[in-house]
Amino acid sequence: MARLPYLPADLAEPAELVAAIRARRGGRLLNLDRLLLYSPPLAAGWNAYLRAVRTELALPPRLRELAICAVAALNGAEYEFVHHAPEFLAAGGTPQQLQALRAPQQALLGDGPFDAQERAALALTVELTRDVVVNEATFTAVQSALGARGTVELVAVVAAYNMVSRFLVAFGVEPE
Repeated sequence: MARLPYLPADLAEPAELVAAIRARRGGRLLNLDRLLLYSPPLAAGWNAYLRAVRTELALPPRLRELAICAVAALNGAEYEFVHHAPEFLAAGGTPQQLQALRAPQQALLGDGPFDAQERAALALTVELTRDVVVNEATFTAVQSALGARGTVELVAVVAAYNMVSRFLVAFGVEPE
């Protein structure tokens, strides 16, 4: 159960902001939105920033969603995992990979279902989420696989979704 009551699903104000969030969400407010809207300035910034992270980066969607699912699993944010698992599969991830993402640190041991690029992205995600510091070998592998822009975008996705997962876990947001 959420630690604060969700605002109503039919919330109408602030009208422009609620409309923008509904437009991004396919016409509805998610439980996450119904908490964020307690602070309209926060909800507005969150909506714009996460829209850019989800739709405007050059990072391949498969790697973005791999990182998001791994962050969710590492931080115990089931809401985040439930929402992004279908996105990972739609972006070309396999059910076997998705299952492995439930335990990202173990997925890096031995031969797993991930290719070299995915393993580099997963290693960076684990290190950045768990330790904040990314070791040089991991950083070099990611940069070799993704280039400068891809590296910047992957780090930003991991950082952004660590923020999201921490908000979700702190408030006990439940999947719809």
